[in-house]
Amino acid sequence: MSASTSTDPLKTKQHFQILDGLRGVAAISVVIFHFMEIAQPNYEKNFIGHAFLAVDFFFCLSGFVIAYAYDNSRLKELGFATFLKLRLIRLHPLVIIGAVIGLLSWLFDPFSNLYAKYGDMKAFLMFITSCFMIPYPIIRERYFNLFHLNAPSWSLFWEYIANIVYALMLVKLRNKILWVLLVIGAVLLTYETSKSGNISNGWGGDNISAGAIRVFYSFLAGMLVYRMGWIIKSRLGFMAVSVLTLAVFLFPFSNKWNYVTEPIIVILYLPLLVALGAGATLRPVFSKICKFSGELSYPLYMVHYPFIWIFLVTWKNTNQLWMKRQ
Repeated sequence: MSASTSTDPLKTKQHFQILDGLRGVAAISVVIFHFMEIAQPNYEKNFIGHAFLAVDFFFCLSGFVIAYAYDNSRLKELGFATFLKLRLIRLHPLVIIGAVIGLLSWLFDPFSNLYAKYGDMKAFLMFITSCFMIPYPIIRERYFNLFHLNAPSWSLFWEYIANIVYALMLVKLRNKILWVLLVIGAVLLTYETSKSGNISNGWGGDNISAGAIRVFYSFLAGMLVYRMGWIIKSRLGFMAVSVLTLAVFLFPFSNKWNYVTEPIIVILYLPLLVALGAGATLRPVFSKICKFSGELSYPLYMVHYPFIWIFLVTWKNTNQLWMKRQ
């Protein structure tokens, strides 16, 4: 879509509507994946076992959109403080809402005794650190999530860092330097995948460095898709590009081959999806769907996980009761 011609620096450019729609497809896939992690912990038997790559897609999409919106001197017109203010207004209310929902689920979960074990002070600290995006991995029983009350905040934590680094440094760098950084990021991503067996980490206190690697590569890749003009014009519509996106999340998870397939997907295929989505043809019948999908994506992503914890303990208790009756 063409950029707005307004000279008001506080007005954002128009959205790429199909990319908005794809963001919704990715967010829904993540929600399904998180429920399936409990119902089928073996990723190789999970039909949507690669939906965690939606986070890498989000990072790549963010790099593209931020460069599209703020390159070409717009950031200089706004200033760093105003840029951060706009990002906080856009992103942070749902951080707070997610933390509140997470706190309520922590306090009133009928099947969990963790609140009684950790007490009021830990609950207060978890809430405050969640609201201010300060990693606080403390709950051993639940995988040392960086933000236990609202686990998906880990990716937004890295999103914030990427935005700050963009405003302070990346926006000023020439493309040749970005290419060097991108190659370094690809090497680190490949190494991390080989070391860990897959690239799903970054969310916990014992694997936080993987989050830095994932955002480092994918955000830069998205920036370069925009700066290099790699928008692939085609007659592909929203449905066709959605299918190509879902193919990533439905791609079979394999402990034997992930170290090969996942870097290929993240390094090559996800930037290609952004390029295709940006240049695809939006038919009027899908305009409202893309708009709704884009508006739904971030709230859905940021508030669903407290319900995952409730589902987890309910599932475990139901299974235990069932086993006792056998």
